[in-house]
Order: sequence, then C-alpha cells, then structure tokens
Amino acid sequence: MEVLHTNLSLTKSREETAEDTEHFINPLPRAVLRHNTPILLDGEWNFALDPEDVGIRDGWFLGHDYEQKASWPGSVEEHMSQGKEQQQAEFWKDKVVAWYERDFPLPDQNGNKQKTMMQLTFGASGYETRVWLNGYPLKTIEGEEVHTGEYTSFSYELNERLLRPVNRLTVRIASSMDADIPRGKQESHVYKRGGIWYQTYTGAVRSIWLEVVERNRLRSRVGVLSIVEDQFVRFNVTTRIQDPGYYTLKLKIFERSDKEKMQPLAQSDFPLRLEVGQKQQRVVVELPGAQLWSPVNPHLYRLIAQLIDPEGYISEIEAHFGLRKVEARGCCVYLNNKQVYLDGILYQPGTSSYEEIKKHMLAMKKLGCNLVRIHIAGVDPRIYNLADKLGMLLWVEVPSPHRSSKTSRENHKAQLLRMLALIETHPSVIIWSLYNEDWGAQDIATSEETRKYIIEMYHFMQINHPQFLVVDNDGWQHVSCEGRLKSDLLTAHLYTPDINHWRELLDKLVNGELDNVAAFPLVVGDPFFYRHQIPIVVSEWGGFGFADYGGPKDDEARATQIKLYKEELRKRKIAGDVYTQATNIEEEKNGLIDAQTGELRVPEGLLNSGKR
Repeated sequence: MEVLHTNLSLTKSREETAEDTEHFINPLPRAVLRHNTPILLDGEWNFALDPEDVGIRDGWFLGHDYEQKASWPGSVEEHMSQGKEQQQAEFWKDKVVAWYERDFPLPDQNGNKQKTMMQLTFGASGYETRVWLNGYPLKTIEGEEVHTGEYTSFSYELNERLLRPVNRLTVRIASSMDADIPRGKQESHVYKRGGIWYQTYTGAVRSIWLEVVERNRLRSRVGVLSIVEDQFVRFNVTTRIQDPGYYTLKLKIFERSDKEKMQPLAQSDFPLRLEVGQKQQRVVVELPGAQLWSPVNPHLYRLIAQLIDPEGYISEIEAHFGLRKVEARGCCVYLNNKQVYLDGILYQPGTSSYEEIKKHMLAMKKLGCNLVRIHIAGVDPRIYNLADKLGMLLWVEVPSPHRSSKTSRENHKAQLLRMLALIETHPSVIIWSLYNEDWGAQDIATSEETRKYIIEMYHFMQINHPQFLVVDNDGWQHVSCEGRLKSDLLTAHLYTPDINHWRELLDKLVNGELDNVAAFPLVVGDPFFYRHQIPIVVSEWGGFGFADYGGPKDDEARATQIKLYKEELRKRKIAGDVYTQATNIEEEKNGLIDAQTGELRVPEGLLNSGKR
C-alpha cells in the first residue's frame, strides 16, 4: 500500500490565531494539554465491511484488498450509506464489523529518544476496537487487546521495534444492538428507533492522533477537589512509569490569564518512589486568597504539572481548574455556600460537531440558562473546557444500557469510571446521573440486586468524588434504603401541555406526594417521607412541539407557554428545572435553538428565573 498523498496524510495541529478565544488551542478531543505537536491521523482511510466476521480468521490485519474509502472521524453508519454495494445500502440491524486501514510515515522524534516514545490515541471508537501496527496486535495502556466503550479516549504505546519508516495501521471496530451495552438513546434490541430513540452512531466517531510522549510521564487526566472553607486544592494525578525509581512531582499554579508563566501563585514539590506501571496519587497545594468559580464569576486557574526524573528530565501537562463547592442543603442547592436556582435545559448533541456545540452553548447562555443537562450521550470533552470558561453549570450522565442484568451493570460501572477519570477536573460539572428513567434498571422497583448496585455506586461517588451531586435514577423511582434517599436530589419528569394540570402536579410535588405525579412513583424500596429535607428539581418538562408531549408548535406561542410554566415553578419551593430541550433531534421537534446556526427561535432570557 502506498503512502497517502500530502492532503490525505498526517496533519499537524493548527497554530493559535488572534480569533481564538481559548488561552491555549487544543485541536484534540481531550481536556488536558500536553506540550508537544500531536499529529492527526484524520482523513481518508481504506474501509471494508466484514459482514461474515471473517477478517480476524483470514488475517486482514496482515493484508487485505480494500475497495472503498471512508473519512475518519465518521460513523460506520455514514460509511455504510456511502458504499456502492447493496449490502451497504441498508443500515445494520443486529451486528456490524468494519475495518479501517491507512499508512503513515514515521514522524520525526525530536529530543532525547532514550526518554521518549510514540503514543497512539483514539478520541473515541467502538463499541469494540482492535488495533494492529504493521500486522502486530496492540494492547492499550490498560492491557486490553479489545477496548470496549465508545465515548472516551484510550491510548496505545508503540513499541519502537514495531515501527518502520512507513507504517500500516489497521483497526477493526465491532458493534451490535446488544441492550447490555451503554448506548444512551441509540436504538437497541429493546428500544427501536423512533420517537425519543435515535439512529445508532458508532465506529470511528472521534479523532485519532500520534504524539511523542515521555517514557515516564503524567497521563492526560487530573482530578481536582476543593473545599472552599480552607485554602487547599487537592489534586489527583496519574503517573505512567517504564523505569522505576525516584521522581519529583512538581505542581505550579498560575492565574489562567498569565500567559507568560512568570511567577506562580503557588507551587510545591512531592518526592515519589514509583514502580513500573500506572498509579494515581493525591497531593495537596495551599492556595491562599483563592477566588471561587461560579457562573457569575467563572474564575479559572492554570495548573502546570511536571514529573521530573533523577536526571532532571521533565514530563509536563497543563490543565485549568476552578475552586467551587456544591451542596444539596435542605430544600435548596447551594454553590459556594450561596443558594442558587438551577435554570436548566436538556441538551442532546447528537452528531453535532464541536463548532456547532460551541454555538449551542453560547445560545443556551443567551436563553438565560445557568445549567445544561447533557442527556446520556457521549460528547466531545472540549465542551467541559468551554463550560468552565463560560460559567455554565453541567449535569452529566452515564450513557445507559437498555437492559437490567449483571453484564449491563458491569458495563455501566466501567463506563462511569472511564468518564470520571477524564472529566473530574472541571468546576462546571456539578451533577451526575447514574441512570435515567430506569433505562437499564427496569427492575429497580422489584430487584434488590439492582437497587444494591445503585446504592453502592451512590456511596462510591460520595466517598471518592464528593465534589459532585449524584442522582441515582433521574425522573422517578429513586431508591430509598431505611428511609434515606440514595440521591442528592429528588427529581421528577413532568410533561403536560395543560397549565392547570401543571399547577396540580407542582402542588403535589412540593406537598410531598410521591405517587401519581410522574409516570411512576417517585421513590422505590423502603418508605420515604418528604419533608423539604432534599431539593426538588423538575429535571424534564415542556417539550412543547414534540408530538408525544403536546403543546404549541409555533415559536411565539411556545415562548408564551414556557413563560407561564416558569412563573408557576418560581412560585413554589423548587430548587431548579430543566426544560426539554435545546435543539431538535430526529423526530423530537421541540428545540429552542437552530441546530445548524445556533440562532435562538425564542426571545433571549426566556429560561432565566431571576433567582440567582
């Protein structure tokens, strides 16, 4: 196979321009910056379907005659629809296996070659991904021959002995309609496409890149925990070591606007004895007089983290962070010890590009929202950096499986842990949902095993990630154990186009009626008695214009209806609400923002309750 032409070959990351609004430009779908020159492998790849799943048996990774091309990133569904063969004209109904391949020249590995190595990273791919380099199988840094999951990044360290002047990279991606897979609102064997269930979008869904990294380094993930009553910042960093020995971890904190990295506000060194492998380490840095992050004042700091070996060789990563505290206290949510009302909107990015996501986020800000609920979807991780900068609170959710089983719970937990590792730096993220409307936990009311798993995950989050509020099962059927709710918020999904019925539902909710409010009882398990001891959030409502929810379809009438409904919310002891939804997606025609242009279809400030 010939090396691809220049316009289809490796492209270096773009330089910063005057039009860029970020302090540093990150063309890659990750939230942490590494100071090197990553080389994107995006572009045209060879492509072939493997409908009989014979590629591994027949050694396609050793050589195969590819008759088609496909653009990476892009979904298998797109690539199938672009194919010329009849079997590719129909979307897959049960299982799909696709192979991608391209050549790339070995990049220059500047610097100390004894201290560095090549690393290959997938922004996201799946559900199952296998990779070969020049015919040799690769394992992820975590030791996986088959990486599972399609929403977060994973990396391979490339053995120098396998590299050639020109290299062949082969990727096999497999997915299915298996309901045990975390899939959010993509269709499955359980929930078929139509209404609120969408086209599958799987495969080569995010960028892939090469970069030179240090053999002994900090991985591109940082966790931040701040307790605003003291002056300490607690960081979780992850080391990756090839050569055991003594190292120094050095942390420096700057104002985010200090581009010259002159004098740090704080710094500290931590001597570490590190063995071969990966290890997470908690360290604490004092930051006197620190400003707090909030939607009103999204103050950010810049972290430079260095791992220094005995010879003084440095591995460095850069991230930004903010200090903030969120609590569910009585009937209200508090941010930095001040009551805050959550003016939220449901957001389903679908197949939107990052440039489109930026337009949507800015438009949601104009609507008066201070919270965006990213609805059980995989999303470009740069959205978290953007929200940090804009001062937008985020509610994130684990993409749900569609069946309750031991396997689905194992997959759910693995997905949660992967997401936490990559986005726990960001002050904008304040709420996590484990499940939504019991999708993947359909037996929550009858199965002690299902409830036990949810309780364990709630306690895990409380202990290991206390910087977040956690919702066990959003919308209804929250879990009570011995009368204690295993959720920091009591949430309800209420859809009605009738204003009088809306008032009745809200009155029942704040009066502590748990049945006959939402589609299912609000609490399951042991008896739970609501006495305003937990914040109520109406986490889905409205949806006006979507056939299943009713209400006005005309933009002007819809805005009038929303204003009336918001007024009723403001009259009651409710901590926040989330309107459904930001943009149209497939059959759900209820968006307030044009998905392509980001222009508002309703007046600015419509969702601002004025309770901030």
